[in-house]
Amino acid sequence: MKQITGYSFHYGWVIIALAALSQFFSGPGQTYSNSIFIDYYIDEFGWSRSTVSGIYSAATLASGFLLFFIGRLIDRNGSRKMAVIVSLVLAVACMFNSFVSSLVMLFIGFFFIRLLGQGSMALISSSLIPQWFVKKRGRAISIAAIGGLVSSAAFPLLNVWLIGSFGWRASWLILGAIIIICFTPLAFFLIQNKPEDMGLLPDNGDAKNQKKMQNTTEEISWTVKEAAKTKAFWLLLFCAAIPGIVNTGLTFHLVSIFREKALSLETAASVLSITALIGLPVTFVTGMLLEKVKVQYMLALLFFGEIVSLLLLQNAGTLAMAIVFGLVWGISMGVERIVMAVVWPNYFGRKHIGSISGISMAMIVAGSALGPLPLGIAYDLFGGYTEILWGVLLFPLLGMSAAFMASPPRKQGAIIEEPVKEEFLHKQTEPLLHE
Repeated sequence: MKQITGYSFHYGWVIIALAALSQFFSGPGQTYSNSIFIDYYIDEFGWSRSTVSGIYSAATLASGFLLFFIGRLIDRNGSRKMAVIVSLVLAVACMFNSFVSSLVMLFIGFFFIRLLGQGSMALISSSLIPQWFVKKRGRAISIAAIGGLVSSAAFPLLNVWLIGSFGWRASWLILGAIIIICFTPLAFFLIQNKPEDMGLLPDNGDAKNQKKMQNTTEEISWTVKEAAKTKAFWLLLFCAAIPGIVNTGLTFHLVSIFREKALSLETAASVLSITALIGLPVTFVTGMLLEKVKVQYMLALLFFGEIVSLLLLQNAGTLAMAIVFGLVWGISMGVERIVMAVVWPNYFGRKHIGSISGISMAMIVAGSALGPLPLGIAYDLFGGYTEILWGVLLFPLLGMSAAFMASPPRKQGAIIEEPVKEEFLHKQTEPLLHE
């Protein structure tokens, strides 16, 4: 790659845009998109809700086991090559879903869109941004998160329209075509794996002045083996799984939960969009707060939001209450998107971020796998969701406790801390820097 000698324009802005698009086009593999198709599978094939939930959970769990290897491939081959390959195969997986006619095909379809969409596309984004930003990492990730927010707002409504206009099978074909046409070429031509490939350093630093800037851009990096020896690593993995359990379970069954409360499919799709829209300003605020507030406290905040959301959902019998639920739930998910992306590079550096984030993403996917199944089983057993929604409250309560205990680990006698004031960033982040 030709080096850039002048750097008044920060190519990191292009990277942020591409990371945002990667999150956006993960949509067909996300639960907020798949949830719109579930009732059509049940109605056409006569499968029970618990059967479809079980297959979705099993496929999601199986895909999660492979994300560690995807993360290692990102570290080895770079985000650019992996973004091209993953997006192409995701498009093929979407098209495969249009031909589903049996439970085996349903499992295969779920497996690949979850592995490639929910897992790999999101992992590419979360691995790319930390390579380009250190000082402004929270803000950069919060801007890139717009892609995920717009995706969660757009795909439920888009899917409702596509299915109503063309049927669910043709809708999958159209989604696959959109990915190939709109994302794959951009990934091939524009993604750069790291600033050093362009003669730069993170935060738009000049590689020619690398020695001078070393103390402000280079973080201590932990290998997976080193990170795994710390208590914080395992507590954070536990925290990573909980939003997957709660949010995926609710999203997957939201149409059915609302139907039980005499609310329409359009209301459910609208609430999913509201959660995304409210999450937009929340992500910006969260990104700035993470430069001043310890990440473990922000983790506790997102779990508190999940608790309030679950309590509101129990009483969401009217359109107004459904909207209030969507607003609070959206705030919680907005905080989660940024906190879980920032915590790993902040605690363990950027050199091995693909492998470490791959493990985190595997836990998120595993949590997503566990989420829908108990709600589906509870519905078949009790004819409703009241009992299981009370039980789900246990997870965010445990998450709050784990977050408070997940203090930053030590390495080489230094404590990794987050910056308190941006103007004193170097002094406040000394533990993150090579001395």
